[in-house]
This record gives sequence, structure tokens and C-alpha cells, in this order.
Amino acid sequence: MAKTLSVLIPVYNEKATVLELLRRVEAVPLPTAKQIIIVDDASTDGTRELLQGLEGRALVVRHERNRGKGAALRTALARATGEITIVQDADLEYDPADYPMMLGPLLDGRADAVYGSRFLGGPHRVLFFWHYFGNLIFTLVTNVLYDINLTDMGTCYKAFLTDHLKAMPLRSERFGIEAELTAKTCKRRLRLYEVPISYSGRTYAEGKKITWKDGFSYLWCLLRYRVSD
Repeated sequence: MAKTLSVLIPVYNEKATVLELLRRVEAVPLPTAKQIIIVDDASTDGTRELLQGLEGRALVVRHERNRGKGAALRTALARATGEITIVQDADLEYDPADYPMMLGPLLDGRADAVYGSRFLGGPHRVLFFWHYFGNLIFTLVTNVLYDINLTDMGTCYKAFLTDHLKAMPLRSERFGIEAELTAKTCKRRLRLYEVPISYSGRTYAEGKKITWKDGFSYLWCLLRYRVSD
């Protein structure tokens, strides 16, 4: 059984949610210790100041300029010491209460990676059709290119045995990191499981950041990393 879980939290302009998210991560009962790593990606809304003074609760790292989610995850991963690593957005769309479900296949030795799927029956907020359709298309492309049967390629909730994750040469700066992680997980034929999770999606008025333009990064990464690492 793993002794430590590293929780990687990239943050950009999440003043309204980041402290509540941290509280929820801390509150999850697990048979593992938690290492919480927050990377502030040059926030401008007061998040940076809010994160000051969290010593003892989390390791906080700051980017001096905004570089994107992928860059923030790489910064956090370089500091991860846990046997298991999970990616956690700071916007409360994903609920840390799902950690036990996510970690089960890793803790009992069945999996090298676990994805939390928003489309396996868990409760979710009803929102944008085109976001759902886009993810459906990119998931289908992933399944065709890599001969697998995922249901949610673009989920934030991805957990790994840390050694496998650190062995991947990750390059994406922004949201393309989701597709890059999936491509390299599939290409390496890691033992991948999916579990159902809840999802409380946000509107753009509530702070959602990913847009249709990021779809081009998804497609590029899926195609690029099919033939090159």
C-alpha cells in the first residue's frame, strides 16, 4: 500500500475557490498521507496573496509569469514525493471526496493509472452540449489511434503511480497536457482503469477557462504523440 499521495494543484485566478478546495483535500479520509503542492501560475486576482501563509498545509510554488496548466503541473510534479500522484483543479468542478474511488485500483495493485470519468454514471451538472460533444470526439480519436476504450479522455482527474508519471517527458504548456498525458499513458500500455466521479461544471461567467481553441491542442497532441514521444 502506498504511503503518500501527492496532490498536484495548478491554480490561476481562483481566489473564490482555492481555500475551500484545499479544505476539501485535507478533509478526505485516506489510508495514505497527503503531500499537497499548489502552483500559482501568476494569478492576478488576489489568489497569490491568499496563498501566503499556508506553510504546514501545502507546498506553494509561484510562477513569475502565466505559463499554463501543463507548465504548472510539471513544476508540481518535479516536487512530488508520493508513491501516487493525482491531478486536482482548484475550481471545485471535481470533488476530492472521489479520491477513495480513484485510488482503489492503484492501492490494491491492479492499475498503473486511473481516470475519473464524468460519463460513467456519477452525478454531474447539466451544462454545455458542445463541450460534451467535443470531448466525445477527442475521446473517440484517442480510442481509434491507441486501440483502447476510454470514456473521458479530457478529465482532470488522472491518478498515477508516480514513477510512471515522472518517466513521461511532458512538454505541453497549457490545456494540451490532458491529451498528452492520455496519449503517453496509452502509448506505454500502462494498466489504465476508469472509475465514475461526480462533476460540478462551471459556466464561463463562473470562471471556466478552457475554450474551443484548446481543442486544436488536444488534436495536435493526440496525433503527434502517436508517432513521437
